[in-house]
Amino acid sequence: MTDRPSFQTALIHNDYAAPEGFNAFPQAIHHASTVLFDNVAAMRSRNWQQKTGYTYGLHGTPTTFTLEARLAAIEDGKYCRLAPSGLAAIAMISFALLKTGDDVLLPDNVYGPNRELGNWLAQDFGITARYYDPLVGAGIAAMIQPNTRLIWAESPGSVSMEIPDLPAICQAAHARSVPVALDNTWSAGLALRAFDLGADIVMQALTKYQSGGSDVLMGAVITRDESLNRKLESAHMRLGFGVGADDCYLVLRSLPSMKLRFDAHDAAARKIAAWLQTLPEISTVLHPALPECPGHEIWKRDFSGAGGLFSVLFDPRYSEEQTDRFVDALKLFKIGFSWGGANSLCVPYRMKTMRNNWPYQGQLVRFNIGLEDPDDLMADIAKALRIL
Repeated sequence: MTDRPSFQTALIHNDYAAPEGFNAFPQAIHHASTVLFDNVAAMRSRNWQQKTGYTYGLHGTPTTFTLEARLAAIEDGKYCRLAPSGLAAIAMISFALLKTGDDVLLPDNVYGPNRELGNWLAQDFGITARYYDPLVGAGIAAMIQPNTRLIWAESPGSVSMEIPDLPAICQAAHARSVPVALDNTWSAGLALRAFDLGADIVMQALTKYQSGGSDVLMGAVITRDESLNRKLESAHMRLGFGVGADDCYLVLRSLPSMKLRFDAHDAAARKIAAWLQTLPEISTVLHPALPECPGHEIWKRDFSGAGGLFSVLFDPRYSEEQTDRFVDALKLFKIGFSWGGANSLCVPYRMKTMRNNWPYQGQLVRFNIGLEDPDDLMADIAKALRIL
């Protein structure tokens, strides 16, 4: 034994510590699975539910805590937990609040994977999942049962674009002590103040505008309620939902430009949506800022803006084969799910297989308007329509 370690040990152990006082605009990336404690007493007094310290990489580092704090501030919430995807964030909420014998209400326009999760809960976990008309408003009171433990809302529906009366739904739910969870991804927390309108929990798919680069999968769950947060924290830990620091950094880097990007998406989408209204091939434009969209008056009351996502219904004389040919003919619009990035996207949907009572005729196509010049995007659509 000597006081001088071997080369191998010196590669791992070193006494150097960088001087304090470094400061810069970018958030530092703190990677960690193992978190070190100063002594045994500190290790034994750790509390993974508190963000006053660090316990294990799964529960957060300064990088993840910083992102959670900024996301909570955007929504004007108090507590936030990250998840590996938007669907993981949805699952965290449902598993935190539901158990065998419980009942959950979901809007009929709910995000498809959330519907699949609801069906799975019903099939394998003994939880009833029932679907309500997204425009039911205060009428949802008649659907609440003694065992209803959670009501989901989505504003607007991410394909069919109905705007629910969130305050009315929340008022009816709270009268029966049922929490309401809102998927607020469409507005990125920028155009809808969900907690002020009564929501108890907000879910965000950070994959969208928060990332802005079409390169990150992540979700967030935000609340103001301490008791709900304790349940969410427990589900987060038991499900093992960890998020890498590098991905957190990518979202943190994009947040300063998110409002500017969101407004640019909004302006371009409204211009293109208004133009599409004038085309004989299109029967209906489902954009919440347009009067023909279901729930438009509620959008005017509750929202301060819109994003880049909306849908159109083609005239019923066009078949699915024809609208598919239209989508295939687009050049600037790529075919792909998700949205919120710089690139425009277009996806056709078979609505009668997705909705219990779909009232429209004609094929539905959803557009995500990216950050390209809207005149170029309209020219792309016009060329594709020529071979419809």
